[in-house]
Formats: sequence, structure tokens, C-alpha cells
Amino acid sequence: MKNSRVYNFSAGPGALPLSVLQRAQEELLGFRGMGMSVLEMSHRSDRFKQILSDTRENMRVLLNLSEDYHILFLQGGATLQFSMIPMNLLRDSGRCANYVVAGTWGKKAVKEARREGQVCVIWDGEPEGFSRMPRPNEWQSDSDAAYVHLTSNETIHGLQMHWEPEAVSCPLVCDMSSDFLSRPIAAECYDLIYAGAQKNAGPAGVTVVILREELLERVSASLHALLDYRVHVGADSMYNTPPVFSIYMVNLVTQWLLQEIGGLRKMASVNTEKAAMLYQVIDESDGFYSGHVQADSRSRMNVTWRISDSKLEPIFLTQALRRGMHNLKGHRSVGGLRASIYNAMPLQGVRTLRDFMHEFREEYSH
Repeated sequence: MKNSRVYNFSAGPGALPLSVLQRAQEELLGFRGMGMSVLEMSHRSDRFKQILSDTRENMRVLLNLSEDYHILFLQGGATLQFSMIPMNLLRDSGRCANYVVAGTWGKKAVKEARREGQVCVIWDGEPEGFSRMPRPNEWQSDSDAAYVHLTSNETIHGLQMHWEPEAVSCPLVCDMSSDFLSRPIAAECYDLIYAGAQKNAGPAGVTVVILREELLERVSASLHALLDYRVHVGADSMYNTPPVFSIYMVNLVTQWLLQEIGGLRKMASVNTEKAAMLYQVIDESDGFYSGHVQADSRSRMNVTWRISDSKLEPIFLTQALRRGMHNLKGHRSVGGLRASIYNAMPLQGVRTLRDFMHEFREEYSH
């Protein structure tokens, strides 16, 4: 299996650790003596409840979460959270929600929030072409705001926030979909964190929502049950049938992070090394390659760049594919090239891309 696998640089669903896939393969037909697959297992069974509990505990350890945070496993991706957050926290509040818009996903979140109430964009990176994240002194949230919403990593342009807000005077909400579990965070700074699992935490199909207990007091009373955070907390993420196999896979990934990697600090070190390799090639290419993002906002998850002669980009992609490097095409809205190097992308995969980038430049720069 190992020799037949390609290097998958997809922005999502992203690569999964090989050992996790092998473990899932081993347990696919019969989960630990049960004689049935997790795919067939009742979400009300004791075995699945244990998987759910273990997954939640693994996340508490990885993120150093206190007991006043609830961890929910929901569906609908981060996209549904664009709506659920303002439904729960902005609707009927009489307040304004503050949004920092650093890229496409922040912009989409604002669009949905405006359906529920007043929204104030307190920083917008679009006039600068989404080429950088805000700096700590560039935005100020309203102390009476319903909440302030950030996106920690923007996959399309390749931006990442490398600092964490402190002493925010209203609830702080963060979309961490594309760098969740890739590095340590100061969890106590946030009141609500959400992330689609399909970048670093598992396969598509489950969305992790971490929210502080006291935030539930703010939830609107006018919600349908499936859209109400209080209902999901009360039902332990099982108000309706949860995505059992996706949660099981998140359980395996969090075990991998704890036992094989050694925690998020070590994971962050590996991710930093991977990203530095590619940015060094770009920076030392004498303009043959050019990055989109300002240096202090470069993502360690999604490296984006262009070739000075854009006609060479399709050739680059074709040759990379022949060498087993897949999904390096930039997002359709911006073009160019993008390497998504999430947790499960091995160092050797990035070394292979780095070496190919050097060789391609040598061949076509004359």
C-alpha cells in the first residue's frame, strides 16, 4: 500500500495518516470483536458511546481544554456554522456581530450572518487583495457586540493568523477549520471554536464545535431544535444520528497525534519545517516563483504561489502529477498553484515537491 500511494496536496478533504488508514482498514469488517463494522454500529450502543467519549477526551488533552467547554460533533461542515453561530448568538440579541474578513471564508461567513441581524466588518483584507492577516492593533471589537468572528487560516489565498487575540471584551468565535489540531492554541482566549474535520482532524462528514458553557445563556429561544446548540449539548451530540464513522476516524487521528506524534507542539514543529522548505524555494527563485501572501501572514497549511510565466503552470501541474504529486492547482477563484500540507502530509512529500520545484525552475528559467 505504502509504495502505491501518491502525495495528496488537496486543500480538502486532505490526506490522512497512513497508520490511521491501516487501522481503519483492519477494523472495517469487524470492530474489536463485535462482528460488525463501525459503519453499521448503533450510535446508541455502549461501544460507540465509548468512541465518542474517548474522542472528546483526546481533544481535551490535545487542546488543554477546561471542563467548562462543551465539545460537539455536528454535521453540515463549517458552512452550516456560518449560519448556526448568528442564529444562536445574534438573533434576537439587539446587538451587532463584529467580523474580521481576511479571505473568502470570512466573507462567506458575513453573508450568512447578515440574514440574522446587524453585522459590522471591523477589518477587511479585500482592498489589499487578501494578501495579509490583520495585525493586533488594527481592529477593535465593540465591547457590547454579540460576538467577534475570526478565521485563523484562509485556505484559498494561503493566509494564517500567527497571533491570538487577548482580552477581547465580547465572546470570541473562531473558524479554525483548516489549522485545527495543527498547533497549540490558547483555548481560554476563545468562547467558540469550530472546524470541519477534513483538513487535519479526520474525513469529511463531521464538524467539531467547542463552546464555553456560559455562551449557552445567550442562545436565542426561537430556534428549530437541530440548529440549537443547547439541544446538541443536552443530547451529547446525538440528538439525531451522528456521523459515526467520521467520528471514529477523528478518534484514530487524535490517538495518532497523541501517541505517534507526541502532541500539538511537536506537530507544529513538523508543520513549520514543511512550510519553510517551500517558502525558501519561492523566496530564492529570483522571481521565477512568487508568493501571494506577505511574509508575516503566510500559512503553514496552504502554500500559494504563481510562476512568473503563467503559461508554465499547466506544464508544472502535468509534470508534478506524473511524479505522484496530486492536487497542486490553485483554487478556481484565484488560480495559480497551491500545496496544502496538513498534518498528515509527510516530510518526504514536501521534500519531493521542493526538489521538483528546483528542477522545474532550472529547466524553464532560461
